[in-house]
Amino acid sequence: MDKKIEIEFRGLLAKSKHDYLKKFLDSHAKDLGQDDKDVYFFILPDKLVKVVNNVSKKDAALVMKLSKIGKGADFEEIEIPIPLKSVNDAVKFLTSLNITDNIMHSYQKRHNYIYKGVEIALKYSDIWKYHIELEIVVDDKSKKQKAENKIKKIADELGVKLMTDQELVEFTKKVEESYNYEK
Repeated sequence: MDKKIEIEFRGLLAKSKHDYLKKFLDSHAKDLGQDDKDVYFFILPDKLVKVVNNVSKKDAALVMKLSKIGKGADFEEIEIPIPLKSVNDAVKFLTSLNITDNIMHSYQKRHNYIYKGVEIALKYSDIWKYHIELEIVVDDKSKKQKAENKIKKIADELGVKLMTDQELVEFTKKVEESYNYEK
């Protein structure tokens, strides 16, 4: 089995910065297109399981990230494609397992680019609002530091403040508490 390790960083954006970056990337990056997703997150103490309906691509997957946001920039990920018609069944299946009561549902509007070897997703969701994700996928943790340095260099070039692990932990805790409160 091939190992897929995502080295990823996030940053929150004002709408004006999001719009500026969209214009910049439209003219300076390889456009990978719209990539809207309807996602159910099953948040566990040490990992994350997702049922992902890739709305724009018309496919779906069951995804497990073997660590959580705020525990470093590297996320080993296991992805299993599922039939699009099985999304609701997958959500029901995971919910019925009672592995967590911390389940979030989010629709993400996103547009993907490749800029100087870094995959960039400009995103909007009700939970995160406007934000950016910068990512490089590697097959070996020994390539992590080089990927992190490259992402940070691109973020600096774009004028994007990347969130620290502590900021991510605090942000996601606040989001989870308010999301659970609203249920």
